[in-house]
Amino acid sequence: MELNTKGRYAVMALADLAKYGGAAAVPLSVVADRQHLSLAYLEQIFQRLRRAGLVDSARGRTGGYILARPASDIRVSEIMSAVEEETRLTRCLDGNAGCLGEERCLTHGLWHALGGHIAAFLSSVTLQEVLDGVPTDKLAKVGSRPIGWVAAE
Repeated sequence: MELNTKGRYAVMALADLAKYGGAAAVPLSVVADRQHLSLAYLEQIFQRLRRAGLVDSARGRTGGYILARPASDIRVSEIMSAVEEETRLTRCLDGNAGCLGEERCLTHGLWHALGGHIAAFLSSVTLQEVLDGVPTDKLAKVGSRPIGWVAAE
């Protein structure tokens, strides 16, 4: 599964605000430059993030955006939802239609279950944990070792 650009950009941009913004508004152009993201696309995304109550905007010479709540109170799933990013791993819609016309594919249950795990994980991770590194108790384990997570630099 690959997340669409909207979700990745939104999480990257809000992580940037959390790390570098503090109480001061940060211009989107600065975030775009620092994260190597498209400014025009970020502007569209931030309209959605503002409507969802995740960021506040400030106008004027020192204008830009700030987080509306502390990073420790913002879940990654909220960010994804605000930009209408799905974590669905099947080609099926949530209606009666199947992956193969009217039928479900043979692996539908597997991918549907994995999508549920991804959604649960994103709901458990805060924006602050993206910066600090997700605690090992939230990481998936293979054998006895957690699968690694690299915090944003």
